[in-house]
Amino acid sequence: MKASEVRDLSEKERQEKVDDLQQEFFNLKFQLATGKIENPGRLRLMRRDIARIKTIQKEIAVKGSSEEETKT
Repeated sequence: MKASEVRDLSEKERQEKVDDLQQEFFNLKFQLATGKIENPGRLRLMRRDIARIKTIQKEIAVKGSSEEETKT
């Protein structure tokens, strides 16, 4: 998922996406442990997608708090 696509999502949609990706990541790690994973490279991509979304969430939160400070 590209960063521009993540920024177009609402806060609720971003949080749902993180939750879904974390659940899927857990399932893939479980498959890795049992030796039944088909594509182990997918773990890396999912970890990066989760980090990308969380980074954008943090950017938006910091931006929102700095805007509130300038208003007062």
